[in-house]
Amino acid sequence: MSPTHLTTAILFFTSTAGLILYRKHLVSALLCLEGLMLATFLATVMSHQDTNLSTTSTCPITLLTLAACEASAGLSLLTATTRAHASDHIKNLSLLKC
Repeated sequence: MSPTHLTTAILFFTSTAGLILYRKHLVSALLCLEGLMLATFLATVMSHQDTNLSTTSTCPITLLTLAACEASAGLSLLTATTRAHASDHIKNLSLLKC
């Protein structure tokens, strides 16, 4: 396993562990999601480089676009929650409250 593949795997598992263990604040959950998206992006880019295709693939670009959309949706949710509840705790995001 090359050092780049090892680094990507460590990034993915560290982000997954962070998302599972530190779910108190919305900011930490969003950062872990961004780490997961970055690891997935790097894995797709490396897989396309390993296959030695002469054409560029749209999969990494599409994944990067989805990561940008996820970041903007997460930041807007963070802003709305902070304005409504004056904190960024995930427990304030309960959908059962009316």
